[in-house]
Amino acid sequence: MGSTKNYKKSRAEIDRTKVYPLAEALDTLKAAKFAKFDESVEIVMYLSVDPKHADQMVRGTVSLPHGTGKKIRVLVFAQGEKEAEAKEAGADFVGSDEFVKKIQDGWLDFDVAVATPDMMRNVGRLGKILGARGLMPSPKAGTVTMDVSRTVKELKSGRIEFRVDRQAGIAAAVGRLSFDSAKLLENVQTFYEAIMRAKPASSKGRYIRSMSISSTMGPGLKIDESTILSDK
Repeated sequence: MGSTKNYKKSRAEIDRTKVYPLAEALDTLKAAKFAKFDESVEIVMYLSVDPKHADQMVRGTVSLPHGTGKKIRVLVFAQGEKEAEAKEAGADFVGSDEFVKKIQDGWLDFDVAVATPDMMRNVGRLGKILGARGLMPSPKAGTVTMDVSRTVKELKSGRIEFRVDRQAGIAAAVGRLSFDSAKLLENVQTFYEAIMRAKPASSKGRYIRSMSISSTMGPGLKIDESTILSDK
């Protein structure tokens, strides 16, 4: 009951009709914090694209300068020299067929999977399991690669994948409420620039229809797009 009461109080103190400058929105979220844990900060955008058309698919990766605040567990499918490289780079799990079998048996205690191209013949057998959870290694996401060391280090330090959903929305965690406001601001700006770079040539008119930011337990605040890069 306490958390519901606090949420209602937090929501009541926020003007839901207001469109906030980004810096003010971040400060408002931090001031409205009531949860006892360190909440994630999430940004949600709705785009003027039709994901049913291949030429309007928006996806990619971006390295947030200050990370997400979440410990990312990385599984790497590799053998030989690349297996050693992955371990040295800090991957949490490294191997080949033994991990294919573990996943087939129900093990999914990782956040992102990386594979060298030669391993995809075996990893492909996991398509139904990993694909449904957004965990399948993909060349487009940069997770099928020979540059295992760099990829693992980037994932560990804050590289995230984004992909537009069926409703033309994109959501991503961009930090924690405990982050300094300046670091949250820089993370959001970096994510926004990545979305703008991924704009399809076939997208006409206003690309970002709406944008909001929220914490895990807090209400969403509408963001004025024109203010996102004003502090850069």
